[in-house]
Amino acid sequence: MPATSRSTRSKPRNPGSQSALRHLNQQRIIECLLGGPATQAELARQTGLSTATVSNIVKIMQDAGLASTEPITSSGRRALNVRLNSNGAVAVGIDFGRRHLRVVLASLSYHIIAEGSVPLPLGHHAEEGIQAAVALLAELLSESGVERSAVVGAGVGIPGPIDRRTGTVVQGAILPEWVGINILQHLEETLKFPVFVDNDANLGALSEVTWGPHHGVSNLMFLKIGSGIGAGLILNGAPYYGNVGVTGEIGHATIHEHGLICRCGNRGCLETIASTTTMIELLSRGKEKPLTPEDIVRKALERDSATLRVVDDAGLAVGRALGNVANLINPEVIVVGGPLAGLGDLLLDPVRRGLVRHAVPVVGETTTLTMSSLGDRAEALGAAALVFQHAGIRRN
Repeated sequence: MPATSRSTRSKPRNPGSQSALRHLNQQRIIECLLGGPATQAELARQTGLSTATVSNIVKIMQDAGLASTEPITSSGRRALNVRLNSNGAVAVGIDFGRRHLRVVLASLSYHIIAEGSVPLPLGHHAEEGIQAAVALLAELLSESGVERSAVVGAGVGIPGPIDRRTGTVVQGAILPEWVGINILQHLEETLKFPVFVDNDANLGALSEVTWGPHHGVSNLMFLKIGSGIGAGLILNGAPYYGNVGVTGEIGHATIHEHGLICRCGNRGCLETIASTTTMIELLSRGKEKPLTPEDIVRKALERDSATLRVVDDAGLAVGRALGNVANLINPEVIVVGGPLAGLGDLLLDPVRRGLVRHAVPVVGETTTLTMSSLGDRAEALGAAALVFQHAGIRRN
């Protein structure tokens, strides 16, 4: 997977400062070391940096646990060989949800070092979510013994569209309290290291072709069914962002022209039929407290008739929307993720029926539909992968 240069990313507040220049040079050295150990002289030739600069940066990396060195003989001369520590460069993946926060720490070898999640109150504001992320990150770093200096950067997933020109959350997000907030600026000022922000569904798609079983798939769609419904697209081997970054809003495809009013202002959108919010409303009538997505999965697996009907109706509607998208982009794989992933074929079967019914026959027959194997980790893992790709770190 190529790096996604269009991703919303942080920019040094003073790109000409000594610290910004040092960080840039360190990233260049890291990229060189990804191919294997190298002497300081070789790093100087590959990066174009002076041997003194390379020596200073290697010393900083060594002190931070990013790299290790050993004396060797090269061309008859004594030299210092530099090796990148696989657990010495760490990416942070942060997934903000409507009611949850998940943070993962991942190593260069795409190994999960630590992870954790905490609930967030419904209707929380950006500052509240960010402070929760800061606290959880500090806890994970401490528990795993990772120094902040080893963090390459943080990838962040937001459940809603992001204007990639400004880094702001735009109308249509599941977190309306975050709309208009320059989340990128807030996060980089708080975390104090490079930040990369993307829509959660886009990160779900990225996770499937990096952490998941779909390496080598050039055309993939990740569909997240949750409080909202969104899609992330990998087209021709790269994430697709469109003009300003607002893509994959399949949740606002019109399914019933005279249906319920959607939060976007239109009628009969897919979200009004198939989101977990709608399912909960339908299945919670007459009950003392609302059900949760976990309750929906449990009751469906127990073969509760009302739950099965609601899931079936939702799946058919999703399949209809997917059929229209599949006709347009002809994906090789469609991966369904989100809190209902535990339903398995109970959800996939009606989705498949809707897809086959509304797609061109050859498209419906050749599109693989599957449930995500990454569960509720997908978006956070995609966020970590986003960091590594911007640092030039590929999964081998």
